[in-house]
Amino acid sequence: MKNIVLIGGSKGIGLAILKQQLDSNWVHIISRTPPEFTHPNLKHYSLDVLQDLLPEIEQIDTLIYCPGSITLKPIASLSLDDFRADFEINVVGAVKCIQKYLPELKKGTNPSIVLFSTVAAKLGMPYHASIATAKAGVEGLVKSLGAELASTVRINAVAPTITDTPLSAGILRNDRMKETMMERHPMKNYLKSEEVAGMVNYLISDQAASISGQVFEMDYGIVTFKI
Repeated sequence: MKNIVLIGGSKGIGLAILKQQLDSNWVHIISRTPPEFTHPNLKHYSLDVLQDLLPEIEQIDTLIYCPGSITLKPIASLSLDDFRADFEINVVGAVKCIQKYLPELKKGTNPSIVLFSTVAAKLGMPYHASIATAKAGVEGLVKSLGAELASTVRINAVAPTITDTPLSAGILRNDRMKETMMERHPMKNYLKSEEVAGMVNYLISDQAASISGQVFEMDYGIVTFKI
């Protein structure tokens, strides 16, 4: 069984990852709110990653950092605080967790880190300036640390298109918006949390032992295809 530290596992993609991992691994969740269930393999730490001290965890094989944001505004409406907030939650929070748990990770079994980017870091999309900038920072972090930690810890990122989660509820707020979003993607669909969790499951597995420093786009063709 792996010892997994999951940052932000109480809702959305993080919750889907938690549900896929619990039966076969020990999972330590760090989030402000606990999941709505208990499990013998689950331990929850209630705290704010950006503000509070991170807990001591002795054995770690995998670190997964899920917190993110969707700040969609025209550039003229974005404040510098908007940019700072997106950078803090997406980049600084991830760096804080990596620095804290890297010594334990280096002693783990096939140790790995998974972060999250977005298709907006590669596909120019209106109103995404703040979040795309922050997630581009995540991708740079993955590339740099992939090289720095090449002999000890693997690190990769998943870059999803819009995913049906509470974070995107304002965008997917009714059937018409959902249908419009499907039509925007060449493969006529958008992501479910379980699909993203499945990719994470692969990236932390022994089958992915050769993969590090990569960003995996789960895009239903929106970045890759022009049809």
